[in-house]
Amino acid sequence: MEKIGMKTPLVEMDGDEMTRVLWELVKKNLILPFVDLKTEYYDLCVQNRDATCDAVTVEAARAILRHRVGVKCATITTNAERKKEYGLKSIFPSPNATIRGILDGTVFRKPITARNIKPSVITWERPIVIGRHAYGDIYRNAEMSVDAPGKVELVYTGNDGSERRVLVADMKEGGVVQGVHNYDASIRSFARSCFRYALDEALPVMFAAKDTISQVYDARFRDIFSHVYETEYKAEFAEKKIDYMYALIDDAVARVVKSAGGFLWACKNYDGDVMSDMIASATGSLAMMTSVLLSPDGCYEYEAAHGTVRKHYCRYRNGEKPGTNPIALIFAWAGALEKRAELDGIPELAEFARQLQAAALQTIEGGLMTGDLAALLPSGATPLNSWDFIDEVALRLARFRQV
Repeated sequence: MEKIGMKTPLVEMDGDEMTRVLWELVKKNLILPFVDLKTEYYDLCVQNRDATCDAVTVEAARAILRHRVGVKCATITTNAERKKEYGLKSIFPSPNATIRGILDGTVFRKPITARNIKPSVITWERPIVIGRHAYGDIYRNAEMSVDAPGKVELVYTGNDGSERRVLVADMKEGGVVQGVHNYDASIRSFARSCFRYALDEALPVMFAAKDTISQVYDARFRDIFSHVYETEYKAEFAEKKIDYMYALIDDAVARVVKSAGGFLWACKNYDGDVMSDMIASATGSLAMMTSVLLSPDGCYEYEAAHGTVRKHYCRYRNGEKPGTNPIALIFAWAGALEKRAELDGIPELAEFARQLQAAALQTIEGGLMTGDLAALLPSGATPLNSWDFIDEVALRLARFRQV
């Protein structure tokens, strides 16, 4: 069968550890046999980021702005332990945070559901989508340790030389301090991306923060969301018969647990990081979650929501074939290919992307899955290693392509 052609390349960002191994397997067995794949490749492994002083991450993000669609493997976020482990020169920010900052995007995470994998929360009937603000807060923080008593202040110095000070703490002993920030423009982009996504998917929106405690910082988010909704989206929401509400984050958690699902939960950066993992775990597995970064000007970056699966990589290096779940990686590739097909007008490529997703779910629903999902089934299932699972997906995909 002739391979499906492409017009514009995807921006491909390779990653680290076990997900890097699976990345190549998914490409080799599930995509390259069927698609004449065009990518602009960037190696974001931790060693290459270190060798380029993280310039490769910035170049990859700028490539997404040019080509409008990217697909990214999971990457290591460096810390002191990882610096020592890999012999790195420096510690750099999370690649995801760097890319999100350049694209000024919002991350939307949605569970991947299979008929035989039931959520832990029995009331959930439809997926809950997390809209995570992708800039600022603790991900762009400034922090330091304090070794002796003293005064800690927030100081703002205007370009005109004016100055404002706010006491953070009168430190009586050693401790730690942290400063965070955000921009009005970024918060507006976040709100607009959430409302636009909700209209496209016909989903009601709930934004949650803690303005009763953070009466300036979180209240700014609340007020901008309200203003953007009232002035730009309220009429369209009414036409779609969906609505928007604001809730305190603790009230939102209670609502989510008791809900039937089927809505977009908009969260600040850290809240979205944590809550998307909670939704994924309660739905089945961290590997059963799609993640797409959407910029206000219509650029898309698809990725897996989970990390590099370090423990499995250690087993792989010792000669084992672990059963790491590749579903999120498969769906990242499928999502990117489908969006590329939509933008370039290639219906056959879009159909292939949907067939790839269907083949993966069909494999799971046929009782063949990796161990993380097999453990959830009371009647048991056939746990497979990653290689055998991908082979099973490939068999079903080939049948789809032959029809």
